[in-house]
Amino acid sequence: MDTMRERFAPVVSRLLDEDPRVAVVLAEIGVDGFRDAMSRHPDRVINVGIREQLLVGTAAGLALTGLRPVVHTFASFLVERPFEQLKLDLGHQDTGAVLVSAAASFDWPAGGFTHMAPGDVALLDTLDGWTVHVPGHPDEAESLLHHAVAAGDDKVYVRLSVQSNRRGRVIDGQHFSTVREGRCGVVVAVGPMLDAVLAATEGLDVTVLYATTVRPFDAAGLRRATEAAGTDVVLVEPYLAGTSTAAVNEALADAPHRVLGLGVARRELRRYGTIEEHVAAHGLDPASLRERIGHFLGAGQVTTGRR
Repeated sequence: MDTMRERFAPVVSRLLDEDPRVAVVLAEIGVDGFRDAMSRHPDRVINVGIREQLLVGTAAGLALTGLRPVVHTFASFLVERPFEQLKLDLGHQDTGAVLVSAAASFDWPAGGFTHMAPGDVALLDTLDGWTVHVPGHPDEAESLLHHAVAAGDDKVYVRLSVQSNRRGRVIDGQHFSTVREGRCGVVVAVGPMLDAVLAATEGLDVTVLYATTVRPFDAAGLRRATEAAGTDVVLVEPYLAGTSTAAVNEALADAPHRVLGLGVARRELRRYGTIEEHVAAHGLDPASLRERIGHFLGAGQVTTGRR
């Protein structure tokens, strides 16, 4: 199976052929995937070199001319390094773009902490008006890329990862989907965390919601789930732990509730190791998730959930 990032360049190259409004802006990373598209559309595939602030500024300028720029590099170089340009060139000028990242929280451990971005979604939360997609499978990434490019002049972030669930699911780019129904709590699995959550909650009487679009947060979907399953909520996110707890609190503000945010811990792991070692170190493997979710919801919740 190809990865989300391997799917990205062919999908966007086809969009370049089909839609004269689409442009691509790169900063060296990912250029090889667009060689053919660059030869066909030299005026709409732009490589600015290793200048990430210029990457975003160029995208904003293209947007002001009426184009729909798709901007790509590693998450740490796309969100963290040019954050001021996201805030001003896109946000303050009210221009739109599709930001598509790679490397996620720790997809390339050998690259070190400079190539890790567990705080990217939390950082975007400090800005207004962003849509954030977190696909869990290459098929979902393809669908969400189409959603993002078609989203008028909106500001959209698509977070790609080499981590993936075994199969893609039908998604609409807006709402959470119900994967499993139960009566003793709600677990929200974001993007590539779904398979681990399903394994961790096997036999637990809980509702499992699957989220591939996390901003705007599907408050109505969460509230519907809590009507039958109760208002104990566990978030399992592939980025900084607790990133969406405020969104849960807002969604359930008029009801007594508890929320547990699981994800990438704040501590920096300086022995880079492998992706699997990072997953385990942050407690995101099925065994660790089962222990943490079971402890939060109570050991008495162990029955077979309705599917």
